[in-house]
Amino acid sequence: MRLKPSFFSLDFGLLCLSNFLFFSSFNMIIPELPSFLSSMGGQDYKGLIISLFTLSAGLSRPFSGKLADKIGRIPVMMIGAIVCFIVSLLYPILSFVGGFLFLRFIHGFSTGFTPTGSSAYVADIVPFTKRGEAMGLQSLLGSLGMAAGPAIGGWIATQYPIEILFYTSSFTAIFSILILVKLKETIQEKERFSLKLLRLKRDEILEKRVLWPSLFLFLCAFSFGVVLTIIPDLSEFLGLKNKGLFFAVFTLSSLGIRLLAGRTSDRFGRVVIMRVASLTLAMAMIILAFTSSSELLLLGGVMFGSAVGMYSPTTSAWVVDRSLNHARGKALATMYIFLEAGIGVGALASGWIYGNQAANFRLVFISAAIVALIAFLGLIFTKRDQLPHHHP
Repeated sequence: MRLKPSFFSLDFGLLCLSNFLFFSSFNMIIPELPSFLSSMGGQDYKGLIISLFTLSAGLSRPFSGKLADKIGRIPVMMIGAIVCFIVSLLYPILSFVGGFLFLRFIHGFSTGFTPTGSSAYVADIVPFTKRGEAMGLQSLLGSLGMAAGPAIGGWIATQYPIEILFYTSSFTAIFSILILVKLKETIQEKERFSLKLLRLKRDEILEKRVLWPSLFLFLCAFSFGVVLTIIPDLSEFLGLKNKGLFFAVFTLSSLGIRLLAGRTSDRFGRVVIMRVASLTLAMAMIILAFTSSSELLLLGGVMFGSAVGMYSPTTSAWVVDRSLNHARGKALATMYIFLEAGIGVGALASGWIYGNQAANFRLVFISAAIVALIAFLGLIFTKRDQLPHHHP
């Protein structure tokens, strides 16, 4: 099938809208989760809020990648959205520490499935030379959801009981499911689902072709885990009432640069953009390490958002560049495994270093800056990849 020179279509637009709602749904509750857990007596388990979520997301990736290649992209996307819907409804019911941590683990399966299916879907419907730009636009809508979610969630939490926040999150996921129903499947020869598809062979877990870009994503995502875990407490320490404000600022700052980064990586190569992204990320972590005011905190958020806006679509495009068409789902799943691992390790390490002591904020972010600088040094010695318009 010949691809049109323009990547935009009704299906692409619907997918982006679904992405917006999906990311809004589970990000809506993140800023309030540390205090919600503390209210149940679980303040010592804050590091698990993100790490449990990312652990289950990572564990589910090989399955979602295989299923995306076998039964189709759309069913995989819908599985994730349905999990998001059900789990958000259950947070107010299982309101004890063990129940909360169990739900955080189950909730991670949502991001283990939906983004894998949606990224593979985009890669299927856009031409090679527009891949970075298209993935930049797709991630832009996801980022809008990540910005809107915490900001709306923070406002809801200040006006209504916490239960209303969880119900809003749940029903936002419903709307993302309804939009997915309208999409046309891109897999031509689909298999019926059967339990044997859940049996993974060793070579079905990771795609070796994309391990190198995935490793750099792991190093960059470490800082993301740190931010998700520590920023709510740092915001409170600095006197910010809406703990979702930092998340809104960093996400909004990543929006415009996503399209620019994706388009630039199509022209100059993925490695060049990743070098700039990792260096910007290190600078953001240094700013946060020495933050003493809400203004400096938000400046760090702008820098952090710029880095995320660069490395997110660029890594996705780099991974798809290196993958084979019939194993695209597995390749993207591999990338997401490293992403979740980076976030999870960052969350656990920062929770342990922080130890609920404000004096440790600086040490946490200095550690994240060092990890980002390791990524930068590795990319300096990485050979520039083949440019898309030279691709055979």
